[in-house]
Amino acid sequence: MSERVRLPRWLKLANPVIVALQRRGVVIGTMQLLSVPGRKSGKLRTTPVSPLKVAGELYVIAGLEGADWVKKVRIAGWGILARGREQESVNLVELPLQERAPVSREFPNRVPHGVQFFRQLYGISGTPEEFEALAS
Repeated sequence: MSERVRLPRWLKLANPVIVALQRRGVVIGTMQLLSVPGRKSGKLRTTPVSPLKVAGELYVIAGLEGADWVKKVRIAGWGILARGREQESVNLVELPLQERAPVSREFPNRVPHGVQFFRQLYGISGTPEEFEALAS
């Protein structure tokens, strides 16, 4: 993608609402909260994510390569994944480019409500083939 991709405006308002609901035990679809230590402060920063399980492994797909939470994950290598009031510590590893396509291809089938986000970001219809192409 040559042009700069921007997050939808509603996301800045929706994320704190989703975080607040989840922390009160209200589970929304496949969404979970990923908390990762800040790069400078070390204070946990939280963002909603929709993990998907492929071949027994849990994956989180970033909508934007340069998202703040992605930068934090690269440095910390760990986080806390919470669904409602249940939480677990997780090790986070970035997949090599050649391993991303098969996982990305599964996203529209396993997290169908998350497809809309990618439609807005990239102007795609949301087919598995389009997600596979976005994997790089």
